[in-house]
Amino acid sequence: MFSGSFTAVVTPLKNNKVDFDAYKRIIDMQIKAGITGIIPCGSTGESATLSHSEHDEVIAKAVEFSSGKLKVIAGTGSNSTAEAIRLSKHAQEVGCDGVLLVAPYYNKPTQKGLYLHYKEVANAINIPVVLYNIQGRSAVNIEPKTIAQLAKDCKNIVAVKEASGSLDQMSQIRLLAPEMDLISGDDALTVPIMAIGGTGVISVLSNICPKVVADLVNAMLKKDLDKANEIAFKWLPLVKAMFIETNPIPVKAAMAMMGICSDEMRLPMCSLSDEHKESLRKTLKSYNLI
Repeated sequence: MFSGSFTAVVTPLKNNKVDFDAYKRIIDMQIKAGITGIIPCGSTGESATLSHSEHDEVIAKAVEFSSGKLKVIAGTGSNSTAEAIRLSKHAQEVGCDGVLLVAPYYNKPTQKGLYLHYKEVANAINIPVVLYNIQGRSAVNIEPKTIAQLAKDCKNIVAVKEASGSLDQMSQIRLLAPEMDLISGDDALTVPIMAIGGTGVISVLSNICPKVVADLVNAMLKKDLDKANEIAFKWLPLVKAMFIETNPIPVKAAMAMMGICSDEMRLPMCSLSDEHKESLRKTLKSYNLI
């Protein structure tokens, strides 16, 4: 169901408010580059520091600005099941194509708790659900057996964004739940994940290089491994540069250098260090992006 290149789109800020003019420009960039879809209000979209009203508006504007030309999978995860349900119902009401639900963070649920959480959210809506597995941010790993059970019991749980970094775990998911779309949550692992049956990537890099990511994913979907590897290796230094500090600090800094939007963030996130700014500027120049 979810195959292709998806951008985990930033939320541009100006004077501590969402800059919807810049947001529209960013989404227009994605459309022109041939990106399949966008994910508003994910980790890259700084959902943790958006108010509930801002969260709702950012998602609604994503649907409006996409004009049916991009799939919109809204980040609606929470460590409160009730809150995740409210956010997901809103995403459904405004016309999103699906929701992305990060594993509940901080409270560290058991696998049973994870299963019950996702089942309750999925049963509360009719649109597709993408699980989001990123233990580094959520403190818990959604085990392959749990994912497979959810896919079996909840027909609208159709995909998983895998950012565990473990190809072994991803292979287990493919084995136990072959009907699910396996989506890379790591730009650097798009080729190997798609090589074992993955269907695409939810990318940070595509905020600044959407066509590069679209071309890479399209090459893998066409099983042109040589072309995909050529693209992946060429752009790997820039992929690495996007994570020299916590995401989305570097990508917002790059977007500011490229004149796309401000690098403004909300505390506790802060701007890129001066040392890393110089390094990032050199990397962007080497790709003729600035």
